[in-house]
Amino acid sequence: MTYSEFLSVLEPYRDGQFAAFQKKIIRPPKADFLGVRTPDMRKIAKKLQADLSDIFSFPDEYYETTFIKLTIVSLLPYEKFVLWTEKCLPLIDNWALCDCFKADCIKKNREDFLSRMEGYFARGGEYDERFVLVTLLSFYAEEKYLPAIKDFLSRADTTRYYVHMAAAWLTAEILVKCYDKGVELLESGILAPATHDKAIQKARESYRLTPEQKGFLNSLKIKTR
Repeated sequence: MTYSEFLSVLEPYRDGQFAAFQKKIIRPPKADFLGVRTPDMRKIAKKLQADLSDIFSFPDEYYETTFIKLTIVSLLPYEKFVLWTEKCLPLIDNWALCDCFKADCIKKNREDFLSRMEGYFARGGEYDERFVLVTLLSFYAEEKYLPAIKDFLSRADTTRYYVHMAAAWLTAEILVKCYDKGVELLESGILAPATHDKAIQKARESYRLTPEQKGFLNSLKIKTR
């Protein structure tokens, strides 16, 4: 497949108004938008899986190109997925691409991927850290993995906005799924004050916590102490 052929596949799905909307909320530092909606990009990615090598060589001038690259890789069997992940992480320069890069094959390979995430986290980039935290949220948010989650949270550079938000999101999910352990996490003091309070805010927005639990969490907010 050539680059022009690839763009011709996307052309019928272009939407200028949606592209303008995406640019406002995603704000990638380099790429432009064609305005192709996410469900359509996922369908296109499934149809073009056999063309991954060609597509991966295409320039990332459009958000959609990178999204489709990441989506095709996420559909690979686990052994191939982990080989391609190292190539994918440098392409991620915004929260939307980061959060779309989820592979169901991780579910049956959680122990192995957990060890690999240490290397991804060590890369030190804002979206490397966010990728690890969002992956933990998606596939590891249970009591068994709390020691690893706490370790990553304790080292996350939450002075960076998108790491801060991912850390708060992950902590809120722990509070919802393992409330007592989540409270212990908050009380351990490993989170920066702003992230601590944002996690409480997000958890209190959930319908899965009782009014009593939400009230207690509110008492743990650092700004109100």
